[in-house]
Amino acid sequence: MAELQKTLAESVTLSGIGLHTGLSVNMTIRQAPVNTGYVFVRTDLEGNPNVEADVMYVTNTERGTTLEKLGVKIQTCEHILAALTGCDIDNAFIELDAPEPPIMDGSAADFVKKIQSAGIKQQDAEREYFVVKEVINLVDANTGSEITLIPSQQYEITSMVDFGTKVLGTQNATLKNINDFPEKIAPARTFSFLHELEMLLDHGLIKGGDLSNAIIYVDKPLTDETKIKLQKAFNKEDVSISTHGILNNVTLKYPNEAARHKLLDVIGDLALAGVKIKGKVIANKPGHYINTQFAKKLSKAYKISKKKNVPVYNPAIPPVFDVNGIMRLIPHRPPFLFIDKILELSENHVVGLKNVSMNEPFFIGHFPNEPVLPGVIQIEAMAQTGGILVLAGVPDPENYSTYFVKMDKVKFKQKVVPGDTLIFKIDLLEPIRRGIVHMQGYGFVNDRIVVEAELMAQVAKNPEA
Repeated sequence: MAELQKTLAESVTLSGIGLHTGLSVNMTIRQAPVNTGYVFVRTDLEGNPNVEADVMYVTNTERGTTLEKLGVKIQTCEHILAALTGCDIDNAFIELDAPEPPIMDGSAADFVKKIQSAGIKQQDAEREYFVVKEVINLVDANTGSEITLIPSQQYEITSMVDFGTKVLGTQNATLKNINDFPEKIAPARTFSFLHELEMLLDHGLIKGGDLSNAIIYVDKPLTDETKIKLQKAFNKEDVSISTHGILNNVTLKYPNEAARHKLLDVIGDLALAGVKIKGKVIANKPGHYINTQFAKKLSKAYKISKKKNVPVYNPAIPPVFDVNGIMRLIPHRPPFLFIDKILELSENHVVGLKNVSMNEPFFIGHFPNEPVLPGVIQIEAMAQTGGILVLAGVPDPENYSTYFVKMDKVKFKQKVVPGDTLIFKIDLLEPIRRGIVHMQGYGFVNDRIVVEAELMAQVAKNPEA
């Protein structure tokens, strides 16, 4: 059964201080129509400009993720986006009267509580997922950070962090089911190291920072000079170090709270890809930069997958053409006929099927000890499928043939072997003019792309005998 999109049942408001700006801010989360996604609204600016939670608007990832559209900024957007994702919300307007959501206690717990108090409303439109079928990977050679997305039946995330300090060391956290986010991940607070904190204070940043909304790990000696600086910055009579190496005896909510918060950030940043995920994310040393770079890659992969629209083969449904019907349309004959069925056919697309059999003669030499379907045969089979698209609309197809003019952007992504069922999907890229056909072709095995190419062909009338 298809899942329906969701929004809030009623509006909720929170107030607080922005972490970096130090500005007081009121944030109201409102319901939004289907297919809206998450949209920030700056109510303090003329015209109430919108900034969509879209990775294309990311302009800065230092100490948080910043969006900017036409000069309008939203800073530190990741916590509220993680909360909306973790509460299973698809569509929401997030109204702010300042550039940055309130930091609250440095986690997403207060956001989650407010969203849950508002209730959830189902909407009259199906939810779309990016169902991961191929491994997607991104590595940052400069930092050693790496994010990998692998197939899974649901959205899972694992974060692994190594901060190179004794006070924190190596940690990891795993979320097996996104529905567990409110309890297991949302309360995890943001954190910083003492050396980073001093640098941020010296540069006039974290104006809304406080020892109550961030965990500060002491990774260097706490000098008298530093103590005075911190007392002044946070308006504290004294600062001290707990036995766990944390300023002012803050009690950790989880032994691996830092890793859980990094996982929270991953969820918030990946929400900028604009689609819910069915797949497992493995994030090694994640940070806002690699998170958002991966979100860009994810968004692109999702858009490509939608465009490709992987065909579904149901053997119980009779084909549009069997092999006899195919031979009435194109002149190819065994052993050079490489399409067995046509499954779909319209004016602009065609889907064909080839059963790869060990009986085909080229396997004798390609290769004797490891039979692999030659790439040239795959392209030829794709072209024959495209020929059906063209000639099915001709009243006398027996009098015409299609000839290759050009092939471009050819990629072979996976071996095709005996026993595979190879399904081709061909789409017209532009209307046929003067007998020139420009097509985009994909070949699939088990829903994975194994070959793709742009093809151009000339339709010509056969010479009279």
